[in-house]
Amino acid sequence: MFEKHIGVDLGTVNVMVYVKGKGIVLREPSMVAISVNENKIVAVGEEARRMMGRTPENIEVMRPMRDGVIANYVVTEAMLRYFITKVCGRFRLFRPMVMVTVPVGVTSVERRAVHEAAIQSGGKEAHLIPEPLAAAIGAGLPIGTPTGNMVVNIGGGTTESAVISMNGIVVSSSVRVGGDEMNEAIMSYVRKKYNLMIGEPTAEEIKFQIGSAMPLDEEMVIDVQGRDQVAGLPKTIQINSGEVTEAIAEPLAAIVGVVRAVLEKTPPELSSDIIDRGMVLVGGGALLRNMDRLLTKETWVPCSVAEDAMACVAKGAGRALENYHVLKRSLAFF
Repeated sequence: MFEKHIGVDLGTVNVMVYVKGKGIVLREPSMVAISVNENKIVAVGEEARRMMGRTPENIEVMRPMRDGVIANYVVTEAMLRYFITKVCGRFRLFRPMVMVTVPVGVTSVERRAVHEAAIQSGGKEAHLIPEPLAAAIGAGLPIGTPTGNMVVNIGGGTTESAVISMNGIVVSSSVRVGGDEMNEAIMSYVRKKYNLMIGEPTAEEIKFQIGSAMPLDEEMVIDVQGRDQVAGLPKTIQINSGEVTEAIAEPLAAIVGVVRAVLEKTPPELSSDIIDRGMVLVGGGALLRNMDRLLTKETWVPCSVAEDAMACVAKGAGRALENYHVLKRSLAFF
């Protein structure tokens, strides 16, 4: 009765926490600032993100998650503990039940690391759920029926696509390409074309402001500030949306490839359902302008963006915990 049921979307870029009865209660960057000299955590989440690229030598800002899996176990555990304490309070009589999302292609070692981190950071019980399944539940798809539901989750470190039927994943495919790769592609493009060095936060801002998966009818322009590679001095340039589309073409091609790979492996009966119902896009990458149009054009399958696409995975993890008795068989291998 007093136990909290928590769904955690442990992403490469953001951590989101869903609490039963309250909805999404926390949405923060999965970043940690560490004092190198003292080996102590200085800041977590939004506070750490604001420090990125602006710290002295003795403070390092890092992401403990890479490509959707734990890259630094100790720091991930500390980060998770911080977020669970923020949601449940420091002094709690009952430890929460936790459902954590993991990418669909993780190894047993990576799965165990996430499970251990969830228990060590204060969870009474920890269950794991594949991200595409959580995304489908969060997007409100009828996954319990014998019909094909296709979901594409474009996160910060990975893109996963899956066809779900009868509460389980029928076929899936993933690639370790996501929002981070798009940012890196923009940084590389600006460096090669304009001899201008920009940081990751600036590249992300460019992507948000004028990024598009397909050329726009009316081009948008943004001023970009960085350091000139030749003179070594601060410099401002203008970049338009067409250039950003050109810059991110390679990561987008990899995302289209994953969706095609799943469609090629889908059983014929489920394929007909997907053509009728279309596929649903979730994750931060789904918010890129014209992403749905690009996938529709490349695959001939109707595509739509889920409502509150970024929060779908965390919502689905929380709802899966509420209906664990129904999903138990599907999650047994986790």
